[in-house]
Amino acid sequence: MTEILSTLVAAGITHVVGLPDNTSAPLFEALSHHLWIRLVTVTREGEAFAIASGLWLGGASPLVVIQNTGLLESGDSLRGTAIRMGAPIPILVTGRGYSKMERAGLTPSEPREGDLLTRRDIDSVALFTEPTLDAWGVPFERCESEDDPSAALARTIEAARCTERPTAVVMARELT
Repeated sequence: MTEILSTLVAAGITHVVGLPDNTSAPLFEALSHHLWIRLVTVTREGEAFAIASGLWLGGASPLVVIQNTGLLESGDSLRGTAIRMGAPIPILVTGRGYSKMERAGLTPSEPREGDLLTRRDIDSVALFTEPTLDAWGVPFERCESEDDPSAALARTIEAARCTERPTAVVMARELT
């Protein structure tokens, strides 16, 4: 977690906004004691983008941390607020279902057909995450087990700022 925190500090992130899940809980715990980055927890994922956009309007540099299930739930807030405003908000998406998909020998690019979507051995949210980001026009990269999560997060923060729009990294792995 130290590398992730160092990346956030080096990038000038002032606030982390989100709702913790099993993957992001250690990050939220570490941030709850951090001196320079303020942690803002929400009650519903859709609130994260509205709050982050308001923080950005006020001159802050927020990061949204959200599980992919919550990302799908928050679509209208992301679209209607952050995307419409052109807010350069980096998004760290924790990837529920990616490990099950990998164990089943599947990739995120599988055709989303009925028989695949109803299989009990996979969590279909992983199949919908990346196509949904594409549909919303949110650039993203996937960080897998062999990738460095801190480097991927740093690239995402920089891309959001350069393109002046929300940009995501999908963590298809643990954060540590």
